[in-house]
Amino acid sequence: MLSANLLEAELRAVFAREGLDFQPELVAPIEWVLPDRPLATELATILEAGYLRGADLWHVATALYVAPHPDQLVFVTLDDRQRRVAADVGFQT
Repeated sequence: MLSANLLEAELRAVFAREGLDFQPELVAPIEWVLPDRPLATELATILEAGYLRGADLWHVATALYVAPHPDQLVFVTLDDRQRRVAADVGFQT
């Protein structure tokens, strides 16, 4: 399982909002993707497929960074717009 490390901040925020204790072992199995260059190309490609807000855009761009052939990767999200745009870029959803 791979994810942009932004996911940890998002999960911690949800847990705090809901008054729950965050358990670090929840994210222990995740391999964090830390791009070593700007994702301008990926961001532009995604925005051509459809509009996403910043954090949602970053997650799809990070996935595209990892998988230049997006049909080889399943993109998992609970957000309908993000799912549609990821599919339009070529990810399995």
